[in-house]
Amino acid sequence: MALEGNNNIVPGFDEDKDDSLKITLEKLESINAGLKLYLNGYIDTYNSNFFQKKITKVVEAGYINLIFNCSALNYVSSTGIGSFTSFLKMIKPKGGDIVLMDIQPKVYEVFQLLGFSQFFNIKSTSEDAIAYFHQGAPAVDTVFPKVFACPICNKHLRATRSGRFRCSECKSILAINDQGEVSLG
Repeated sequence: MALEGNNNIVPGFDEDKDDSLKITLEKLESINAGLKLYLNGYIDTYNSNFFQKKITKVVEAGYINLIFNCSALNYVSSTGIGSFTSFLKMIKPKGGDIVLMDIQPKVYEVFQLLGFSQFFNIKSTSEDAIAYFHQGAPAVDTVFPKVFACPICNKHLRATRSGRFRCSECKSILAINDQGEVSLG
């Protein structure tokens, strides 16, 4: 699907720019008030106000079901995660939601270490992200969230999805498959 110009989707969106974070918009016709936002760069204390202004502009334009494609997002600080949290608080009362997709393992680790991974809908693919908005309430997953012991240090950890994780205690890389089986990653 060809991307329209950002200003055609949200008037005035590209007026401000920040070299540390580029945001590209894609309308999602299959989702009511849906928009996919491609994030490229990083979000930290210095550019989080820029990021918040951009997303506020998106919400004010009527987009409340947002999918953030994080495949090119290489760093998020705790301030950046706070921005995502404020977006949730902004759109939930309007009946909207947020899905984060294709998060790099090192970025996901920040969400996980700060305890925010359970607050966000995190999906691996665009299909899964779009399906989330079509299914209404999230389907009951019999495997996740899963509490398990690190095979190295025995620390109890919590996983909200399959993927690769770092133990918060011994820093070992762990992998969890869709069946909830844990192995060294």
